[in-house]
Amino acid sequence: MSDTAPGTRVPSVACARMTAADLDDARALLGAFLGRDEHYRASAAAYGDGGAAALDRALDLFVRRPEVGFVWLAHAHDAGGRTAVGACVACTAISTSRGGIVAKLDDVTIRDGWQGRGVGGAMLAALARHLRAQGVSRIDSACHRDNAGAWRFYERLGFRPLDEERIAWLI
Repeated sequence: MSDTAPGTRVPSVACARMTAADLDDARALLGAFLGRDEHYRASAAAYGDGGAAALDRALDLFVRRPEVGFVWLAHAHDAGGRTAVGACVACTAISTSRGGIVAKLDDVTIRDGWQGRGVGGAMLAALARHLRAQGVSRIDSACHRDNAGAWRFYERLGFRPLDEERIAWLI
């Protein structure tokens, strides 16, 4: 399933886990999302958002502790070279209901000017294949109630609402 607008050419996108060499790309994409997304900003205080310093600490942890989670990056390749156009975060956990490993998807973002071109659908399809190969059987995520575009995107990919509310406890 794709998030491509009719008649829009899907760019050639290569997706992979972030490495130390990709830190600047990940910082730029995720920093822009965390700083500007109105739906994330509406809940940022409850999340305990720590700004750019917290993002840097998280990216360092992803490099040092890959068993906990990773940043998944999408790069477009064209005549101009390689450009980071999408990012998301995937962390794993053990699910008692699945009896195995599941993933938590967070901070899905596509670079300005690349939305609606199939990048998001391609990025998450590649992530699902990668996770499935690792034995992951479900991807959980959250979506702000008022973000209708994101809801449509996730539903086209096969996500279904759980009729639960995500809650946070800062400890």
